[in-house]
Amino acid sequence: MSIKVKYFANLRELIGRGEDTIEFREGMTVMDIWNMVKGNVHDSTAYLTALNMEYTNNNTVVKDGDEVAFFPKVSGG
Repeated sequence: MSIKVKYFANLRELIGRGEDTIEFREGMTVMDIWNMVKGNVHDSTAYLTALNMEYTNNNTVVKDGDEVAFFPKVSGG
């Protein structure tokens, strides 16, 4: 029972790896996962999240086998 976690762009560099596999726990949210993996990166508002390749919010409950991705917000001008 596990969740795959992926990191993209500068977040990959800040965390020091491209992905993790963490143990699934019933009732776990995207924010719970962020708090487990963030290391020294504290500003969760600077990043977007996706659950199974669909944008989601931090309160979304995950299921066993899901994939959660964290990546920087894109800005342009």
